[in-house]
Amino acid sequence: MANSNWFILGLELFSSLFLIAIGLVFLLLTYMYIADRWQTKQAVRHNYPIVGRFRYFFEKQGEFFRQYFFAMDREELPFNRSERSWVYRAAKNVDRTIAFGSTRPLDANGSIIFLNTAFPTVNEESVPPSTITIGADCPQPYSTDRICHISAMSFGALSRPAITALSHGAAMAGCWLNTGEGGLSPYHLKGNCDLVFQIGTAKYGVRNSKGHLDHAKLKQLAAYSQVKMFEIKMSQGAKPGKGGILPGIKVTEEIAHIRGIPVGEDSISPNGHTEFQNVSDIVDMINTVRKVTGKPVGIKFVLGEQQWLQSLFAEINHRGEASAPDFVTIDGAEGGTGAAPQPLMDYVGLPLKESLPIVVAMLKQNGLKHRIKVIASGKLITPSRIAWALALGADFIASARGNMFALGCIQALQCNKDTCPTGITTHNKRLQQGLDPRDKSVRVANYHHALHHDLGMLAHTCGIHDPRELSPRHIRIVTETGFTQALDDSYRHLER
Repeated sequence: MANSNWFILGLELFSSLFLIAIGLVFLLLTYMYIADRWQTKQAVRHNYPIVGRFRYFFEKQGEFFRQYFFAMDREELPFNRSERSWVYRAAKNVDRTIAFGSTRPLDANGSIIFLNTAFPTVNEESVPPSTITIGADCPQPYSTDRICHISAMSFGALSRPAITALSHGAAMAGCWLNTGEGGLSPYHLKGNCDLVFQIGTAKYGVRNSKGHLDHAKLKQLAAYSQVKMFEIKMSQGAKPGKGGILPGIKVTEEIAHIRGIPVGEDSISPNGHTEFQNVSDIVDMINTVRKVTGKPVGIKFVLGEQQWLQSLFAEINHRGEASAPDFVTIDGAEGGTGAAPQPLMDYVGLPLKESLPIVVAMLKQNGLKHRIKVIASGKLITPSRIAWALALGADFIASARGNMFALGCIQALQCNKDTCPTGITTHNKRLQQGLDPRDKSVRVANYHHALHHDLGMLAHTCGIHDPRELSPRHIRIVTETGFTQALDDSYRHLER
């Protein structure tokens, strides 16, 4: 009997709660209807109360549905599922083979085809990539045999655990990590990896009270044994002609202290270096930084208008080779960032397939290719793209987003909102908890080992021992007809 009473009481309670829920839903819908009808900012909501809200919901969720349900393996942008999947498998050190045939259209205009030889080198004949020295005439030159490195990512744009994982991963892989323009953080130093300190237009980390270069701070940074080189950033592919942008929501107290800026305010760097009025000023700053630090110094830019670069090389030859930057980092217009205006990201700057050969040709024409090392950057996350860049004249490759995928990035496109679901580009402590630097650093190292392994495999297929020996003669490119032509022919005009 008692059990029956409890059952009846429970049923009555459930019924009451159900009726309350129905009433609350009715009140909510009534409120939404009135609110939609009264507002005049959104015509769809006004004309179709309640139902019109679904339009904005589905628009917001569209990226998610396309990524997981509708887009084919080779369709997505900026990186398709096939590219991301290769990086994920490489980072996890699992099988990277595929079955049944390539899903890549082999006759698409612009596709690259590597030319295999009848006499490929066997594994026993392969050798590690050759060692290259940057800034051989500097008091402290830098030498490495690693081809692939980690491109500029600031603490601020990326979270504490993400930078920590990259630092340890770079140390395991033997590559360098570029600090980005946000200054040198303790997390860059944690892994004891080789570092490239980037000097942005705002001079974060090396600025005085007026925002100009502080030689004393520069010398302090150079005293760190981990800091191997300095890179003066003039522009980057995702936002050429615009300084760095870190939304105020991501400017924490710690980041503000490192950068020397107010907490919670947008961190927007100047469009260019205030010191630069002409190419002579660029050469002056390069030599000033090199003199103060004693370490190799280079410049980073995305190529657009080219006359300034020709003038720069002419100025270097006028002063002598010793005045030249020790390296140039060429960022293609396909480069990424955490936040940038869409018109700049979509329409400004030359892609790497055009800018890299132009710069290499200019260096050769001015007799500076042996003096200035070339670092290529911009969507180079797979071995085939990296091998292509090496064939076009790059000495090194630097990738940011490839290493973000190795950390677990799912291309949620939330980098600028502090809501990154993987904890990589957010300072939300709860979201960061899922990113374990001990695990992710191993994945970064695995990714780099896989890159170098598969680069060697491509080189062997082409009949050479070292990926650095790749040249345009090893590649053909698909034309509009669907047939291929020698890669050399595509760039013959640059030799004039």
